[in-house]
Amino acid sequence: MALKGILRSGLIQLRVLDLEESVDFYHDRIGLTKVGKLGNDRFMLKGYDEFDHHSVVLREADSPGIDFMCFKALDEETVKDVIAKNEKFGYERYEVTDQPGFGTIQMFKIANGHTIGVYSEVELAEQKPMTCNPKIWDKEPHGMEANLFDHALLAGPNQGECVNWFVEVMGMAITEVLYTEDKNGYICTWLSSNTRGHDVALLNFPDAGKLHHFSFQLSGWNDIGRAADIMARYNIKIDAGPMRHGVTRGQTIYFFDPSGNRVETYAGGYEYFPDAPLREWSADRAGEGIFYYTKELNERFLTVLT
Repeated sequence: MALKGILRSGLIQLRVLDLEESVDFYHDRIGLTKVGKLGNDRFMLKGYDEFDHHSVVLREADSPGIDFMCFKALDEETVKDVIAKNEKFGYERYEVTDQPGFGTIQMFKIANGHTIGVYSEVELAEQKPMTCNPKIWDKEPHGMEANLFDHALLAGPNQGECVNWFVEVMGMAITEVLYTEDKNGYICTWLSSNTRGHDVALLNFPDAGKLHHFSFQLSGWNDIGRAADIMARYNIKIDAGPMRHGVTRGQTIYFFDPSGNRVETYAGGYEYFPDAPLREWSADRAGEGIFYYTKELNERFLTVLT
C-alpha cells in the first residue's frame, strides 16, 4: 500500500467541567459510542465508523481545553523514526501506557504548548464497522451521526517551528496556508498525513496550549443540516454555520459543548495528494477562507479558545 508513516489523527483527550453531563452530550447529541470509564475522572468514546478501541477521552477538570492529541503510525519503525527525528528539535518526550486498548504512546511536548502523541498499536473496538458481508452499519447511528474524530485546530506561539516539526518529524504535508499581512509568516497552517485536506491545523496565538476547535466527520451536507436541527432542538450554542469553508472546501457548523470547548461537524472537502500545489490565502481574504459565503469572521471565532 502507498500510505505509510503517520496515517491519521486517532486520539484526543479533552478537559470538561462536568463528566456526566459531557458524556451525555457527546453520546446523545453528537452521536459517539460509549466505550467506558477510565478511572474516576475519565470516559472513553468513539465514532460509529471507527475501528480503533476509542478515539475521544473526556477528563473532568477545573477548566476546559485539551490535554493531548495523538496520531496513528503504520508501524513501530515509524514511531522509532519520529523519536529519532525529534532529537533535532529537542522536545521533551515521555511514554503513556494508561489508554486501554492502546500500546505505548510516545508523547512530545512541542513549542506551542501542546502535547502530541504517536502510537502504532491499538486494539479493535468491540463495536466497530462490519467486515464480513458488511452492512452500511451494524447498530444504527444516533444523534448527529459522527463517523469519526477528524481533526483539530491547535493554537499557540512558535507556530513556524511547530509546523517544521510536523513536516520534518511527523512527515506531514502542508496543504494550505493563511499568510500574515506582510507574507513573512503564517497566521494558520493546515497539514495532512493522508488524503484528507487536513488532520491538524496550527494557529499562531500568543497563549500556549490553546484549543480552537476539534472536529467530527459527518457524511455529507444533508447531515450537516440534520446536525443543525439537533442543535436548534436542544438549544446548543452555535458559533458559526451551517456554512462552507474556502479553506479545504469543507461544509461545517461550529458550536460549543457544555464546558465551552468549540466543536465542529465537518463534511466534504477536497482530497489531498502529495503532488498537489500549495493552496495559499492572503490575510485580506481570511474571512472568505474561513466563512466562504458571508466572507466575514465574527469576533467570537477569533477570540474564544479553551
